[in-house]
Amino acid sequence: MRRTELTVAESAWFKSSYSSGGGGECVEVAAAVDGIYIRDSKVRSGPVLTVTPQAWAGFVGLAADQTV
Repeated sequence: MRRTELTVAESAWFKSSYSSGGGGECVEVAAAVDGIYIRDSKVRSGPVLTVTPQAWAGFVGLAADQTV
């Protein structure tokens, strides 16, 4: 069993409200005590990127400042 399977319940993962149901590129995010987990929503058993809460806040802050 992978580490994230032990520390993050499946119900803790969420997708952005901007994600479509059409099968496009999408990631899921879960917050845990030891970091923020990020995975491909189409390959849930694949690799998981873990970042610090500070790094995630910085990323979200930069992304929020961008015009889409």
